[in-house]
Amino acid sequence: MNPEPNREPHAQTSPEPHTASHTAPNPEPPVVRVLLADDHALARKGFRLMLDAQPDLTVVGEAADGAQAVELSRTLAPDVVLMDLHMPGLDGVAATEAITAELPGVRVLALSTFDLDENVVAALRAGADGFLPKDVSPEELIEGVRVVHRGESAVAPRLLTRLIGTFVRAARPRAGRADHPLPGLTEREREILLLIARGRSNSEIADELAVSPSTVKNHVTSVFAKIGARDRAQAVIVAYEAGLIRPGA
Repeated sequence: MNPEPNREPHAQTSPEPHTASHTAPNPEPPVVRVLLADDHALARKGFRLMLDAQPDLTVVGEAADGAQAVELSRTLAPDVVLMDLHMPGLDGVAATEAITAELPGVRVLALSTFDLDENVVAALRAGADGFLPKDVSPEELIEGVRVVHRGESAVAPRLLTRLIGTFVRAARPRAGRADHPLPGLTEREREILLLIARGRSNSEIADELAVSPSTVKNHVTSVFAKIGARDRAQAVIVAYEAGLIRPGA
């Protein structure tokens, strides 16, 4: 009796699926859409050339004044508005306030001819996510746009502290509140806000208080929520105006 012919055990010898070869490639990071607001056409052209040369940035529109910046922000919904503070008609501060109030998803990076300018503080109060002097290097400008798009403040902490210390004068504490500014904060939150106002980063705060960076991050989030600050820039302003810290302190 002849033996059964050898049969291929198909179910067992089929090649393993090569999942790695079918894995979808990592998606490209989203391109940051930027609106330029500056009354000088030459300045807008220079900014456009710098930003459009980057693979992750693109200029979607240009505004020659604040009113046009507000209108184009509504229609184009850019990720970031590069906002000159000094424009005729509706200036950059008023335009920033209108944009951030109506379009909270749009980030504003303010530009000023002088880095020590009281209008910069006004822009931060209006909701700008940072500011840069207009003569910054192309690398600094490009990185500033990326930083504010990530939801961070594009202002060096120590530069911000110097600026706020120059132009923001702490309100005189009311009777009975001198020792307890910002009563809605816990003692630890008040301590962390004070360190933010002195220009400390989260990692520096963690080292100084001997806690983990994640703990500091949680406290910072709570502080921002309680004082109504969008970022570190506005938190520093609140600290100065509440009298928690004074210029030079």
